Amino acid sequence: MAAKDVPLHEAAKPLQWLLGKWKGQGKGIYPTIKDFEYIEDLEFFHVGQPMLQFSFYSVHKDTNKILHREVGFLRIKPGTNQVAFISSHNNGVSEMAEGTVEGQSVGLESHTLGRMSFGKDPQTKKLKRTLTLEGDTLHQVLFMETSNVTMTEHLRATYKKVEY
Repeated sequence: MAAKDVPLHEAAKPLQWLLGKWKGQGKGIYPTIKDFEYIEDLEFFHVGQPMLQFSFYSVHKDTNKILHREVGFLRIKPGTNQVAFISSHNNGVSEMAEGTVEGQSVGLESHTLGRMSFGKDPQTKKLKRTLTLEGDTLHQVLFMETSNVTMTEHLRATYKKVEY
């Protein structure tokens, strides 16, 4: 629930370019799986604190099968360009990543990944992602390292804003 009548926290202003609902398409690749295409909805909103709240929801492009759900917070350290990305994934992974915001680009690298005790192998060991706005197109690229594959590109998507 966005706080439309609450002003954006001053510290969160470097992230305001992300605010709104985005819809796009992407491609998933990885050495251990068959390539796939997906449709994804992103939403970034605020409640007046020095952070944005987000949700990422994806479905398979051809079958409409639910693929991935992710919810969390993108928090900025007031007075700096340092950001923390705190995320919970529907596959049982909790991610804590940190990085920076530079203009209209956020670069993040995980330093802590939690995993539910009954998650299936291979284990996710590290994630790196970038979110970059070029013109009116948002780009997201995600790299993943698992217990059996070194850091490799996994997802690449582009989005258009559908609601502010």
